[in-house]
Amino acid sequence: MQAITVRDRAAGSAGLSLTDIPYPHAAENDVIVQVHAAGFTPGELDWPATWSDRAGRDRTPSVPGHELSGVVVELGYGTTGLTVGQRVFGLCDWARDGSLAEYVAVEARNLAPLPADVDHIAAAALAISGLTAWQGLFDHGRLMTGQTVLIHGATGGVGSIAVQLAREAGARVIGSGRATAREAALGLGVDEFLDLQSDPVEDAGEVDLVFDVLGGEILDRSTALVRAGGTLVTIAEPPRIQPENGQAVFFVVEPDRVRLADLARRLREGRLKPIVGDVRPLREAPAAFAPERRNPGKTIIRVTEG
Repeated sequence: MQAITVRDRAAGSAGLSLTDIPYPHAAENDVIVQVHAAGFTPGELDWPATWSDRAGRDRTPSVPGHELSGVVVELGYGTTGLTVGQRVFGLCDWARDGSLAEYVAVEARNLAPLPADVDHIAAAALAISGLTAWQGLFDHGRLMTGQTVLIHGATGGVGSIAVQLAREAGARVIGSGRATAREAALGLGVDEFLDLQSDPVEDAGEVDLVFDVLGGEILDRSTALVRAGGTLVTIAEPPRIQPENGQAVFFVVEPDRVRLADLARRLREGRLKPIVGDVRPLREAPAAFAPERRNPGKTIIRVTEG
């Protein structure tokens, strides 16, 4: 089968190539999914798990990409809850071959059924971004109706979902981003937009929750905005500064079949809409990783037509 693989850590995105690799093996509690659409995180070529397994052993050539939507074609021994021919979406394990391939082995618990009338492209764009947004806002940030949340990167893959979920929960939402993202952020429903190119972060004022996807100086300066009892949540890097009277949390998204199913229902009902940017065929995935080629929204790789 064909897949995007990487062998040379020092080469970055230039080391990605379309190659032929063996068909995957379904271990216990796995399923084999024929991938229709896949997503990736631009920084995952820097992740240790891209290059080694959980025991620290080299696992190259490895297949990147950890978001997928497709159809189950094979069940591993002992697998329950899914059937052959079922449409599914979800995420791959960080330390195993990923979704930028025609077929992938995935733990069944990482996947949820996908309704027949939900597009594979939208589902792939929702999988990790949706879970990350939900867990950041509600599991770690404990966002409640009437509170104020500042969401950095409000029109990105995670940020755009977080804005919609926070609005539906009855929170006041301040979104941040580049000036060119203002109209898109307002269209998502932010109450206020902060232009990070010209507006000081401090203009946001005190908030109950900061949800950060950017890291760096923006993360550091946002700490001072957290009011007493509030929380700063980030997925970018462990925070270097703690809020004076609150807490700071760094987390990595966890699989959650029940929440994935809930997100799919919201998508189907029109209550949630991921922002999809470029849609490219598998052969163009290496170019999609290049930093200078990124466009607004989530880039999705169409692996299987139809």
